[in-house]
Amino acid sequence: MSSSSLSPSSGYSEGSIKVLKGLEPVKQRPGMYTRTDNPLHVIQEVIDNAADEALAGFGKKIRVTLHADGSVSVEDDGRGIPYGLHPEEKAPVVELVFTRLHAGGKFDKGQGGAYSFSGGLHGVGVSVTNALSRRLEVTSHREGQCARIVFAGGDVVEPLTLRPLEPGERKQGTAVRAWPDAKYFESAALPAAELVHLLRSKAVLMPGVSVSLTHEKTRDTQTWQYKGGLRDYLEQTLTADAVIPVFEGEGYAGKDDGSFADGEGAQWAVAFTEDGATVRESYVNLIPTTAGGTHDSGLRDGLFQAIKGFIELHALLPKGVKLMPEDVFARASYVLSAKVLDPQFQGQIKERLNSRDAVRLVSSFVRPALELWLNQHVDYGRKLAELAIKAAQTRQRAGQKVEKRKGSGVAVLPGKLTDCESRDIADNEVFLVEGDSAGGSAKMGRDKETQAVLPLRGKVLNTWEVERDRLFANTEIHDISVAIGVDPHGPADEVDLSGLRYGKICILSDADVDGSHIQVLLLTLFFRHFPRLIEAGHVFVARPPLFRVDAPARGKKPAAKLYALDEGELTAILDKLRKDGVPEGKWTIGRFKGLGEMNAEQLWETTLNPDTRRLLPVRLGRFDFVQTTAEMTKLMGKGEAASRRELMELHGDAVEVDI
Repeated sequence: MSSSSLSPSSGYSEGSIKVLKGLEPVKQRPGMYTRTDNPLHVIQEVIDNAADEALAGFGKKIRVTLHADGSVSVEDDGRGIPYGLHPEEKAPVVELVFTRLHAGGKFDKGQGGAYSFSGGLHGVGVSVTNALSRRLEVTSHREGQCARIVFAGGDVVEPLTLRPLEPGERKQGTAVRAWPDAKYFESAALPAAELVHLLRSKAVLMPGVSVSLTHEKTRDTQTWQYKGGLRDYLEQTLTADAVIPVFEGEGYAGKDDGSFADGEGAQWAVAFTEDGATVRESYVNLIPTTAGGTHDSGLRDGLFQAIKGFIELHALLPKGVKLMPEDVFARASYVLSAKVLDPQFQGQIKERLNSRDAVRLVSSFVRPALELWLNQHVDYGRKLAELAIKAAQTRQRAGQKVEKRKGSGVAVLPGKLTDCESRDIADNEVFLVEGDSAGGSAKMGRDKETQAVLPLRGKVLNTWEVERDRLFANTEIHDISVAIGVDPHGPADEVDLSGLRYGKICILSDADVDGSHIQVLLLTLFFRHFPRLIEAGHVFVARPPLFRVDAPARGKKPAAKLYALDEGELTAILDKLRKDGVPEGKWTIGRFKGLGEMNAEQLWETTLNPDTRRLLPVRLGRFDFVQTTAEMTKLMGKGEAASRRELMELHGDAVEVDI
């Protein structure tokens, strides 16, 4: 590298390196330290400190006030933040707590530490609140004195002052009032619902502690105090009835525990519901971990191992079903409160617990407690087993789901589809044709501009009882879905028909019994798995003729080919010929065994030409969807032989047999 490339003119020299001091890093990159969508998290840091005092057993009240000027104050009746000079830093402790990123009373974990369990362990805490506030006032009551200090933008603007406590004034506690600086946040407003949820959860996790929220403008005050703890909270929050009573418990390590510190452990309440939204809330030392973490994993593992053991003990697992943790956890709602001596969080805002040992810690208390509970309540155990097995079966079915075959990210049109040239779905038609030979005639006889042909091989699958996710395992059905551009759906589903490629989907099969069977199978497919196409009037049945009559010339009328759909039409044609004076036997009657026997010209003339063909629209008729479903189940269901026999006995005489 030449010396010229490092010349001072490049603008990069020793003076280019900036050292950010004090709270400057927070002001320059607030998103690294807190949520910047709104100031809730910086207020939560203050609330957490008050909660830590209560957790340590030194406070019974936390009061939050939303002031009319946009500031928020948090008061507690804890020990009050110390205000004496720090032995090493020679500055008031209360000043250090609010102005240094890594200063606090929660790092000292040994004997005699101020907090054995606390949430504020990253050391940035309230100093971030201070850095991002226009003004912040702190008042500490302790040791017969009231200490007050005021900051602006993280800097001291009113140094510490002390005065003796007045008669009747509270003896101990801390009050912090902060004015969050709007320039650091997308919105200066606190999200009311989140704040209420946070305060309510603190009350839940600290039975006996009163937490209140006051709106200065409206003078409204909400107060939460739960004596029943987690169970009460979970039962009040659930949106559906629990299948079994709430399973609750707690477990903490003792002094002689070789694996965990004295007092580490968890408290939990778990409910299982068949429907409704699941409630999942977890906390570490009262800090809400909205993204879960290793303590959640411990609860999940403990529940799974206990329920799996119960299922194996009672031999309840059906053959071929493999139980996974998510099967047990799928319908579980819980509130979990873990106590961890030195929690490691992901990120500064403590959304997720990363401490590895927390999995083993929580699982080691939950598993034996649930095993004992299940063995004492076998009926409840069986209900839980049923719920987990059902979830496993649903998951395994979903795992067998067959997706559309794709190339370059889009579904590939089936190779045997002969498409039309037009892209206007108002005119476009696709003919689902039975067999390759008929398909050949249809391809040659069609109008290439607007008519497409998709030949189907053999009988289509009876899809009445096929799971929607397994439909694409069948090649013919996969090809039909891709060709028409619509995915399988149910009657109540929101369906995107914007990909529909043809305005008319025409079922074209032979006029014999086999052809009718194919028609029924295709109609079953559309009714069961593409009902919106029928509803929107896109499905049709083409009716090819069964007979051809070659009539000789009659007076001025030239010789003609006449087509009849069935025996009835044939009789009418012959009667007409007799009236026209054609001698008996001078005409010839041909019967088409199938579409494959027709040449391209005949197929166009009888079945494809919009001017001369017979095309029946498919409608639900006088029945609604539910009634039609019941009738179709009788006809197409596998286990409906008795119903079909009854139907045939009742209406058998109305059927014309084609031999």
